[in-house]
Amino acid sequence: MIFLTLGTQLPFDRLVAALDAWCGETGRGAEVVAQVPEPGTGGGSGSYRPRNFTPIAHLPPAEHRAAFEAAEVVVSHAGMGTIITALSLSKPLIVMPRRADLREHRNDHQQATARHFGTRPGVFVAESAEALAALLADIPALATGKRLGGYAEPTLIEAVRAEILR
Repeated sequence: MIFLTLGTQLPFDRLVAALDAWCGETGRGAEVVAQVPEPGTGGGSGSYRPRNFTPIAHLPPAEHRAAFEAAEVVVSHAGMGTIITALSLSKPLIVMPRRADLREHRNDHQQATARHFGTRPGVFVAESAEALAALLADIPALATGKRLGGYAEPTLIEAVRAEILR
């Protein structure tokens, strides 16, 4: 199952349309759980309505977590909450960063986030619909990295400790 999650602040029609097109080409529409707010409801709602999978306007936290855990792969914007959750659950994650020039966000911080986290095992960056389709073409090949622990990495703890004791 593919889990699509977009965040709740801004619409992201480009990503919804890209996944919808891929589902239409491959016939995998029944295998998508997509949290896509209804048009006109504010927040993350956009105007594009997928034809090849059924969007869910809102998933309560427990259902969102269950979908995340059941997913073969997670597809999302480059939001930190989604990235951290995917790493902590050791789920393959494909991020499509929002772009300011397309009015998908106020600035390009998601581009920077994608560049940084795209170097980690299990995080894949798709800048376009074509790149998303290429990654989804072989989901089993999307390897994950080491599960992110619940605590800071020892090198970070030591760096903070050294700075405090300085």
